[in-house]
Formats: sequence, structure tokens, C-alpha cells
Amino acid sequence: MPLLDLHFWKKSPFIKLLLSLMAGITLQWYFQLPLPFWLSLLAASLLATIFYSLAPLRQRIRLSILYGTAIFLLFICLGGLLARTKDVRNDQHWFGSSYRPGDTLVLALDEQPTEKTKSNKANALVTGIIRNRSTITVNGKIIIYFQKDSSFRLSYGNKIIVTKPLQEIKNSGNPGGFDYKRYSLFQGITHQVYLKTNEYEVLSDTKRSQFTSFIINTREKILSILRKNIKNEKELGLAEALLIGYKNDLEQSLVQSYTNTGVVHIIAISGLHLGLIYWLLGVILNPLKRRKKIRWLRPVLIITCLWLFSLLAGAGPSILRSAVMFTFIVAAESWGRKTSIYNTIAASAFLLLCINPYWLWDVGFQLSYAAVLSIIIFMRPVYNWFYIKNKTLDFIWKMNAVTLAAQVLTIPVSLYHFHQFPNLFFLTNFLAVPISSIILIGEILLCALFFIPAFAAIIGKILGWLIWVMNTYIERIETIPFSLWDGLQISLLQAILLIIFSAAISFWLMSKSVTGLKYGLMSLLVFAGLRTYSFVKSNRQQMIVVYNVPQKRAIDFIDGRSYFFSGDNDLLENDFARNFHLKPSRILFRISNADGLDNLASSGNYLLFNNKRILLIDSIVRWKVPPAEKPEIDLLVISKNPKLYIKQLTKALMVKQVVFDGSVPAWKTKYWKADCDSLHIPWHDVTTKGAFVMKLN
Repeated sequence: MPLLDLHFWKKSPFIKLLLSLMAGITLQWYFQLPLPFWLSLLAASLLATIFYSLAPLRQRIRLSILYGTAIFLLFICLGGLLARTKDVRNDQHWFGSSYRPGDTLVLALDEQPTEKTKSNKANALVTGIIRNRSTITVNGKIIIYFQKDSSFRLSYGNKIIVTKPLQEIKNSGNPGGFDYKRYSLFQGITHQVYLKTNEYEVLSDTKRSQFTSFIINTREKILSILRKNIKNEKELGLAEALLIGYKNDLEQSLVQSYTNTGVVHIIAISGLHLGLIYWLLGVILNPLKRRKKIRWLRPVLIITCLWLFSLLAGAGPSILRSAVMFTFIVAAESWGRKTSIYNTIAASAFLLLCINPYWLWDVGFQLSYAAVLSIIIFMRPVYNWFYIKNKTLDFIWKMNAVTLAAQVLTIPVSLYHFHQFPNLFFLTNFLAVPISSIILIGEILLCALFFIPAFAAIIGKILGWLIWVMNTYIERIETIPFSLWDGLQISLLQAILLIIFSAAISFWLMSKSVTGLKYGLMSLLVFAGLRTYSFVKSNRQQMIVVYNVPQKRAIDFIDGRSYFFSGDNDLLENDFARNFHLKPSRILFRISNADGLDNLASSGNYLLFNNKRILLIDSIVRWKVPPAEKPEIDLLVISKNPKLYIKQLTKALMVKQVVFDGSVPAWKTKYWKADCDSLHIPWHDVTTKGAFVMKLN
């Protein structure tokens, strides 16, 4: 394996620079280091570099370690400064630094609004704050949810005035839940607001970019062509996602089927799509290579078309990575130079992280590079497992060898992020990859010949049938009982150990090196130890979790690796709500459902769990003051909108902790919190503080 070869590092200098850049980005995000620190370190590393360059040859040989360290620190500083600059909170003109509730905001829609179930959603730029009849120029982004109305006519570039207070984007706070606040911040979005029809005023002027308008209009034209010629909604949704990454018409159940069977990369625009377009353009423009005077036109046209497609597809990290990669390949090919593929990959990643350092945390970005590296390193050894004379069968095996090779480094990353493994990924990719490639080429052909209605209609019917075949095949595979290994939980360290194990054992198998076997077994041993400890810890856990689920009561009583759910039954029937709010926590704690727990007893609204007394109140309760000593309640959970007075309740009971769940109206909790404070009773509101977790051991 070349990564352990010293000559390899000399041929791939960008790998060292990339690692330094990544280190700086990571340091800045997790420690939020001040600007003077980075500037001081930058100045010191620059002075050391200059000193080394001016030193005599003999001293430079002795100081080579100093030079290497200075370069390393230089690019760490670059990463840190890029991450700090990209963080909108550090911008002196960020609206969040001067915004006050009650201010009037001037907003410009930054995209075409998309229709959701109960609203129309759009990202918007904050261009100004109006206060005391003067306008403060600011910048930043927010999310706007517009009330659904038949008169809604806003589009990209429209400017509106809003006085309604903004809400800061927050996480649900449920254990193991998705970090939506960080995800939004990485896109420069920090606040959100819901607007009714009468809560905003549309201005006459607009803020539009001609280039963005062109992209939006072109996407709309492509969508109209697809919608005219592919009739079935299910097939149409996938066709739109496959060609330009438009996912608003995709059925969620279909996306889940593709995820569970290991072919979701087909829906996500990636290097597979760009590779096909690169190949198609190469075939079409190949005659230009034979004409010396216009030979230069071929790489220019290929690169232009690749980037245009990337922008139309939404310019996501995976497609941008592929665009940069193919740009480097086309440029190197046109100049007649052969470069190290590892250096090319590192250079593309370096460039992308310079554009947006927060792509380092993007799952698609991580999986893309893991897949590319895995294919480069392991594809040839996997392909050599079998020798097939028949060219057609050999081509089919080569396609599947690519799929198998890609799994070596992507499996640990997938397990860490998605907590599941598609056991039958080989079967699904075997058919889905070639069919999706044909569909993509057919869609490009449809868009190129849409002006011939009869021909376009025929292509549309063929595409609809091919998509139906692929969807049906994927959904049938999903129904096989053992098709998915779900509920897997590994830590970041365990994921890294798995990657080391995969790489080291592969190195041992390919080069027969004992070193690879040694490192592979060591990493596997540490992984097994950490995993065993995590299971032992899970078997001993006992806790109560009150979740933050909007408008719902949701409580898990956890004993070891079993849980008993107490809450609204309709939440269990809603797959999306259950998977989003509850499932991450249950995966994190490694628990499964139990009909009952040995140490849990209930009587009406009273529960006794592990010697802790819990009282659930969601309706009117009348209390009589007992003559004897007041009973203790370790945990009081209030739900819905009961007619309840905390002061009266404490005359009958001794309450140690109050929790307001997600179903309690905000206006009501305001009064209850005041009562709790006056009575010195600790309270926890899950809507503002996240889920309440009471550990019992």
C-alpha cells in the first residue's frame, strides 16, 4: 500500500499540506481561538521560513526540521484563519451582533421558495436593520417559513420588510440527535422566522444575481421538460433527483428504501454522475483532438460543461469535489503530464476546504473521498480475484469490483454517521448502478431533444419504465428480512480504528507484510476492548429520558439495554417523527423495546421506577391535603394543558423536580416556572433546554 512508502510522500506533497489545513480548521472550530493567536503564530512561522530561506546551505541542512515545522504551522494557521473567517459570527457586519427584538429587518430571498407540507420555505439574506428611521447595513442569512396561501407569489430576489422577532436556531437536545444548529451555522444561517401573510411587506425593488437567476431558470426549464414527459409522480421525483439533485418531489419512503439497501448515492449527485458526463463529452468531442489549431477547445468545453452541470445540480460538496477532480484530470491530460492520483485528490480536497472549511464535517464530502481513495487502493486487487475471458462478463465483474473496493473505507464512515449497514448492497448496486447510468444518459438526451415532442415522449416513457424497474427492484430487496443491519453505534475513535484495521489488513493481504498484520490486529484488539466496555456500560445503565418532541409526550424508562415507552401512541405510528426524535437516542444507549420492566410499576398516573416516584400530569387534578406527612415525588412530568397550580400541588406533595415536556404551551410554562422559582423547586423545560435525562445509577 503506497501510503507507507516514503517515495509516495515526496510525490504527493499536497497530502501533508491538506493534513495541516485540516488540523487548523479543527482547532479553530472546537476551541474558537482568538484572531491575535493566529496572527502571532502566522508571523512566527513566516519569520522562521524566511530565516531558513536566507540561511547558508549548511545551516539549512541542519535546520530542515525547523523548516518543515514552520511550513506545517503556516498551513495550520491558514486553516484556522479560513475557519474563523467563514464563521459568520466573527463578521463585524453580522446582523446578530446588533439585532434586537422589535427591529425591522430588510430581507432578500436567496433562493426560489420550496413548498413544504404546511409552509413555503426559503433562505433569505439580511441586508439591513431599520431602527429609529435609519438603516444599518448588515449581512447574514436566515430561514423563512411562509404561511401557505393561494396568493403567495414570492420568488428569488424579492425583498421584504419584517418586524416579527426572529428565533435563534436551536437543537432539539435529544440524546444522539442531529446537530441542526451546527449544520445551519456551517451554511451561515443562525436564525429563523415563521411569517403569516400579514406579517411582511413586499418591496418594489429586488436583489438578484444574473448568474443565479440563469441557474434557477435553467433548473426550472429542465424540471418542466421532465414533468411533461415522465408522468408518474414516483418515477418523476427520482428522475429530478438523479439529474439535477432536486429532491422536493421525492417520496420519503423511496429515499429510505435506497438508504436501507446501500444505493442512496444514486440519488445524491456525486462523482458517478459527473464521471458519466465526462465520458460522454469525451466521446462527443474526441474529433477535436485530431485538429491541432482547435485542440485546446476540447478541454475548455469539457470543463465548462462539467462545471455548468455541477452548478445546476446544486453545487454540493460531493459534486464540487468531483468537478475539481475532473478539472485537474482534464488539465493534466491536455498538458500531457502524469501526476500522482493521490496528490490530485489531496489538491482537490485542499481547494474545496479553502472555499468552505466547514465541508470537513459534511458527510457526503467524507464519504466521497473515502470511496475514491478506497477504489484507487483496493479496486485492482479485488478485480484480480477472478480472471474472466468473456469481455461482457469481465466488464460486469469490473463494475462490481469497484463497488466492493469502495466499501473498504466507506463502511466505518457510514456506520459512524448512519448506524446501519446494508447487507445486500452488492445485489442492489449490481443492477442499480448500470440502470441509473443509462437513465442519466437518457435524461440528458431528453433535455437535448425536448423540442421534438414525439421523440421526447418516447424517451420519457422508456425512462419512466426503467426508473420503475429500478425502484421496484430496490423496494423488493428491502423487504428481505436480513437486508439491513440496523441500530449500530460506534464512536469516532472506533470508526478510526476500523479504518486502520481495514487498511492494514488489506496492506498485509496485498504485500504479505507482517507490519500490516501487526497494526491490523492491534487496532482490532483496541476496537474490541472499547466495544466490550461500551456494552458492559450499557448493560448497567438505568435512567429516565423525557424527550423534546413538539406537541407530544415521550418518555423512555431505561433499564440496561431495554426500555419501556410512555407517551402519545400516535407518535409510535409516525415513522418520521419516531426516527427523528426517538431512534437516535435508542441507538446511542443501545436499547430495544420491552413490554415491561421488572423494576417499573405503575398505578394510574403514578409510576415507581428503581425506587424513584414519578408522577405524570396531563389533565385536571384535584388534591386533598393529607393529615399525615406529605408523600415525596422525585419527578413530576407535566404534559398538555392541565388546569394546575403548582402552589396548591405542593400542599399535598413534596416535589423534588419538575419537567415540562414538548406538549405544554409556552405561555403556560411561563407561570409554572415562576411558581417553581418562588417555591425553590428545580424545573426543566425540554423545549428550551433539550431532553431531560435522569440517571439513576
